Amino acid sequence: MDSLDRHQIETCLRFDVVPDPPRPGSKLGVSSNIREVVSPLHGLRHAPEGDTNGWYIWRGNYDDDPGFFAPLHLEHVGEWCPEVSLHLALPAGWRFLLAPDHEDVWFDVNLLDGQPLP
Repeated sequence: MDSLDRHQIETCLRFDVVPDPPRPGSKLGVSSNIREVVSPLHGLRHAPEGDTNGWYIWRGNYDDDPGFFAPLHLEHVGEWCPEVSLHLALPAGWRFLLAPDHEDVWFDVNLLDGQPLP
């Protein structure tokens, strides 16, 4: 994923938000099982900080183990977990949950207040 595409813009328009695509070269946090076929698929975005873009993506159940998330460069997420690409232009404060034939997307103000995951 190198830039904002038409599908990402359409996703943002559906939820009436201005697209905020992650910076090229930025990192997101992903669970170790991100390449597996496990449902549901969760994503949430905190405010970008340093070289991170604020996104945390995981499959199945969340674990508060400090090693649960590993960094992944944005450019690899499309190959590791292509189904999240449509949602990555959602700005900080947004979350999604994807499962077969299901999509839930919502704004969570707690993400902007620095509340911990999930």
